[in-house]
Amino acid sequence: MSWINPTTSIRKTLLTLLLPAAVALMFAAWVVHGLLLERMARGFVENRLQDEVAFLEHQLRRSGPDEIRDIAEGDYFEEVFHHAFALRIGQRIHSSPQLWTPILEPLVQESKSGFVQQNGSRSDAGISNFIAYRKAMTLKGDAVVIVVAEDLSTLQHSQQELHVWTAVVSGILLILLLLAIWLAIRLSLRSVVQLQQGLKSLQSGDSTRLEVNSPAEFQPLVSQLNQLLDTLDQRLTRSREALANLSHSVKTPVSAIRQVLEDDTRTLDKDMRQQLAQRLSDIDRQLESEMRRSRFAGPQAGKAAQPVSQARDLLWMLGRLYPDKNFELETGLAPDARWPIEEHDLNEILGNLLDNAGKWSQLSAVMSLTETDSELAITVEDDGPGVQQKDLSALGSRGVRLDEQIPGHGLGLAIAKEITERYGGSLSFSHGLRGGLKVTASMLKAPRGS
Repeated sequence: MSWINPTTSIRKTLLTLLLPAAVALMFAAWVVHGLLLERMARGFVENRLQDEVAFLEHQLRRSGPDEIRDIAEGDYFEEVFHHAFALRIGQRIHSSPQLWTPILEPLVQESKSGFVQQNGSRSDAGISNFIAYRKAMTLKGDAVVIVVAEDLSTLQHSQQELHVWTAVVSGILLILLLLAIWLAIRLSLRSVVQLQQGLKSLQSGDSTRLEVNSPAEFQPLVSQLNQLLDTLDQRLTRSREALANLSHSVKTPVSAIRQVLEDDTRTLDKDMRQQLAQRLSDIDRQLESEMRRSRFAGPQAGKAAQPVSQARDLLWMLGRLYPDKNFELETGLAPDARWPIEEHDLNEILGNLLDNAGKWSQLSAVMSLTETDSELAITVEDDGPGVQQKDLSALGSRGVRLDEQIPGHGLGLAIAKEITERYGGSLSFSHGLRGGLKVTASMLKAPRGS
């Protein structure tokens, strides 16, 4: 509904929608009640009038026309049925009671069967609204017309009184319904207040996760918020560990250089200058490695990533960083295919695996992206020297470096492993067909905690 302002409070929106709807429905029910009541009352009266005409017809056929005078002049018919009637046999007219005579005598003059209703000015008899049933027949050679009528004034008064009482009861029920709607909205939105309090507790540092007994509609939101908090904590921990590792690795060569420069008794000969230059080159390579890893880890952009596009961008960047090596991408995915992984995490995995392959490959490295109904897979294979079978199990552990001659700190594969496991997957290592290392990162399509 575009006419509803999304910034309006939920309570106000619900009240705006439900209260007028309740009033309209209750009013419609009251109107329908009046129409049905009038229809039922009219049907009941018409059936009674037809039954009484049939009874009088039966009496005429049974007793004969000469005996009907006793019925007409007596009060038997009126006491039993409480209705007025008029009877014309030939030219003779009999009616009862006398109050209805001016009204009924004109009706029996017509020989047409059916209902007759009058709603108009009050007659001399004091009757303004009535309904009558007239039936014409032939009995023993004489034309006979029977009319039975009922005054509708009393019935309409009772009907209106019942309708008024219905309106009063409907009003009371409407007030109770409005109170019930208001109370239901207030109780339903109590969970929003609890969620707000939980967020304030997070902001103040009193808690580290949202522990809210929220309804089923809010459970995905709470789960996503907790997952976001987990992701932020893991990134903070990873950043601190990387900073600590970088500080430790830089501290040693810096201390060595400082000692040489502070020693006044030693001269800086050619060999010493080369050693200092080598130490500075080590520091530069370490800093460049961390900066490269930072560039690989792109900005966070939600819970969906485009693996083909990101892989191509990283392969182009690695081609610039390693101009003497060839990087290829093999995949059957569409260019706009999306994976349920944060762009930051996917960049971390792709960047670290490709950077590792770029360091160890001799001429080329190949990345493949595959997807099944339940699993997402990233495979990177290089043509480097590979890893011995006994050392495969040690790969992915933080700080593990199998060859100190290659710059690095043993963090890239460990970071990729941590992210992969967070998405319910695993990082596996094996010997590739190209002779080098083959790394496969497999993740579930529906990661745990989502």
